[in-house]
Formats: sequence, structure tokens, C-alpha cells
Amino acid sequence: MLLNGRRRRQAEPKAYKLTIPTNESDPLTRTHPGHEWLYVLSGRLRLVLGDYDATLGPREVAEFDTQHPHWSGSTGAGAVEVLSIFGGQGERVHIRAQPTR
Repeated sequence: MLLNGRRRRQAEPKAYKLTIPTNESDPLTRTHPGHEWLYVLSGRLRLVLGDYDATLGPREVAEFDTQHPHWSGSTGAGAVEVLSIFGGQGERVHIRAQPTR
């Protein structure tokens, strides 16, 4: 893509630390281009991904294509802290980790 006569590089993935308050618990799914990776730091995260409705706790991870209808928020039982990495369409996060004993 050219911007002002220069080739513009595709946006790099971006990382965010989010605190989602208790009252953000009513699902409203949306779609958009991209890929997201969520890591729960504390609290309980409710993730709605299409027909899938899950609750994730600390140290749990979800990864998905954001073109699928999705929403994430609090379970309503308290605030949740999340690390979110969002990348452009087609970008993926790959994780390699040793299991905790």
C-alpha cells in the first residue's frame, strides 16, 4: 500500500493490558478484521465466540479470528485483568510453553 508516495508497512501486532469492570457483563458480539489473543491475568473473563460461551480464569488463554462474532467481558462477579494482543488480518500468535508442574 502506498501512502504519500511511500510504501506503508502493515501494522504490527499491538498489546494492551485491560481492566474490565464488573458492570461490563452484557454480551454484544461484533466482528472486524484481525486476530486476537487473550491472556487472563486476574479475575474471571467471559468469552462469547459465536455459539461458544466460556469462562476463563487466571493463566488461561484464548486465540481467535475476529471475523467470528465475539465479545469478552466480566462474568459479573468482579473486575478482570486481561493481556490482549491484536494483529491485522491473517496474523497469528504462536505460543510454545512448558507445562507447569
